[in-house]
Parts: sequence; C-alpha cells; structure tokens
Amino acid sequence: MLATTAQPARTSPPVTPIPTRSAGLSGSPVPYELGMELQTAAAERVRNGEDRGTLLLLEHEPVYTAGRRSLPEEYPRDGTRVIPVDRGGKVTWHGPGQLVAYPVIRLRERYRVVELVRVLEGALIEVAREFGVEGFRVEGRSGVWVDEAERGADPSPAKIAQIGLHTSDGIVTHGIALNCSNSLEPFGRFIPCGISDAGVTTLSRVRGAEVTPREVAPVLEAAFVSVFEEVAE
Repeated sequence: MLATTAQPARTSPPVTPIPTRSAGLSGSPVPYELGMELQTAAAERVRNGEDRGTLLLLEHEPVYTAGRRSLPEEYPRDGTRVIPVDRGGKVTWHGPGQLVAYPVIRLRERYRVVELVRVLEGALIEVAREFGVEGFRVEGRSGVWVDEAERGADPSPAKIAQIGLHTSDGIVTHGIALNCSNSLEPFGRFIPCGISDAGVTTLSRVRGAEVTPREVAPVLEAAFVSVFEEVAE
C-alpha cells in the first residue's frame, strides 16, 4: 500500500493594494493640468509594470472640460475657456466642493468600459447612501442621479455624479466627479453632459447639511477597494 504525503495547500500571492494619492482637499484646489500630469505618470507606471495603479482623489480649481462627444452649442455661453480632453462624455465643470476621482488602473481583459461604468455607479450609490442620500441609475444615461421631488424641486431626476473614462492599452484614465458642496451656478452656463432636460445637484443640497470632499474622500476610497478587486489586473 503506497503511502501518500499531504501536499501543502497552494496559496495565491498577495495582491498589491492600489495606493491613493490626494491633493487639493484641504481648501487649496489644484489646477486641472496637475491632475492630468498625475494621471499620465500613474498610467506610465502601470504600463511599465511598476505598480497596479493609483487612485487619485482631487479637488480642482474651476475649469470646464469637453469630452470627445461634445458639441459647440453645449459649451459655456459666456465664452469661458474649455479644455478638450480624450475622455468619453461631453462638457462638464470641475471646481471647489466637488470630489474628483481618477482610478488609473489596467482593466481586466473580461471587462469592457461600459461594465466598469456600471461598477463605478454602484460604488458611488453606496457612497451617497453613507451620507443619507439615495442615488440611482437612469437607463440610457451614465452617472448617478437623485430624486429631489421631496424637497419641492423639479420632480425629474437630478445628476449628482458624473463618469467619463478613457482607455488606452487597457489602462483607464479620467474617472468620476461627485458633487459634494460645490456651487451649482457654473452648471447654469452650459448644458451639463449634453443633457438639457434634467438638473444637477449636490450631496449637501439633498442632505440639507454641508458635506465636503474631504469628508467624502475616505468613504469613496474604501468603496473603491472592492471596485479594484473586481476590475483591476
């Protein structure tokens, strides 16, 4: 009778966590160009196999950007400068009070960009819920929406988070913008995301109390840990 020796169970090598880098969340918003530079450097590290990626959490100085599908008639009506970018989506605004997150990662081969958008929407809905705000998806439109009808506002859904991504060689750049405590006045100067039949709102407005990007950042960071486990190589 042959004796058998129990083999030690195989264990997978530990997965290197994806680090977070923050800037501008302490009342000193950073230029949009800095965000682009940080993304470029992070994407290059992924491309060279130096790390798995970086989550950038930023608060920008006021800026309008235009995605690849933007139309001239959707630009700000007062002639304000707009920066063309290679993300999906249309014209939007970034600025103080808004939390911008750039998850610079290599997407697993089985995932398409549209599937990543759905995963990010789910994470943002969970983040909003942590602050007492119920977000939801609207079919045919990306991002996260809320119902302001209970506040006596327009009964149509209002957008609270935007998503615009770009992929090159499977590496994701750009990301999401979550309206926390920012002014809504800039959104009145253009057609946000090319959508003329719905409004824009913030976590603070819906909750009825100020919610700052600095407060939201650690909650969003925690939510994105599970996102990366699912979609990042």
